Amino acid sequence: MNKPYIIIHTHTSIDGNLDIMNLREFEEASRQYQELSLDPEKQQFEIQGYLNGKTSAEDNITHYKEPELDENANPVPEGDYVADPDAPMYYLSIDPRGELAFEENTFGYGNVSSHIVVVLTEQASNSYKDFLRKKKISYIIAGIDQIDYEVMLDKFYNLFHIERMMVGGGGTINWSMVQNGLVDEVSVILAPIANGDPDGNRFFVAKEPYSSIEEKAFQLESVKELEHGTLWIRYSVKSE
Repeated sequence: MNKPYIIIHTHTSIDGNLDIMNLREFEEASRQYQELSLDPEKQQFEIQGYLNGKTSAEDNITHYKEPELDENANPVPEGDYVADPDAPMYYLSIDPRGELAFEENTFGYGNVSSHIVVVLTEQASNSYKDFLRKKKISYIIAGIDQIDYEVMLDKFYNLFHIERMMVGGGGTINWSMVQNGLVDEVSVILAPIANGDPDGNRFFVAKEPYSSIEEKAFQLESVKELEHGTLWIRYSVKSE
């Protein structure tokens, strides 16, 4: 399998909460997170793509709208659809069943215009793939009813020439990729805040059938103090 170098990059509170907090420290950490990962002049990772899970895409882009589908659409060609193989940046979105209502084929995220690539399974309908093709939104098929991460990453590398990518998803996708041995680096923007919410969204979350509870160790690579009490901590994943 060919795959990109994968960096999980997330900003979090001291108690591991990923949720928004109405504090200046959160806003500053969020700004620094964006600058380090996606600002054309300040980004550190030299990525060609960034991956979000379905919930992140709904929260930030499609806002839980439903796509307008043509149930009588002609059958689309089998396999993947590559609308732009040479984009300067890609927004990679996991959507196993095909439900996200994208309006455009690019997303301006962090001041970077990124071509959208949707990761589907074979459960996605013909009408949804037709919907994406009409908008010139690329898609790949990776798995029967669950996302096959190895197939997904191989296609990112070979179809879109992505050699380095960032995972900026929630705790479920973060942990799934770590547990599957696919992550090269974990980058944490740690804000000096907490709220103790026991139901808050966490940096790593095991969720069946995608992943399970398992102890993992990481190797500290660097710690850098940023502005407003924020720390930038970088780890590699220890090999077993």
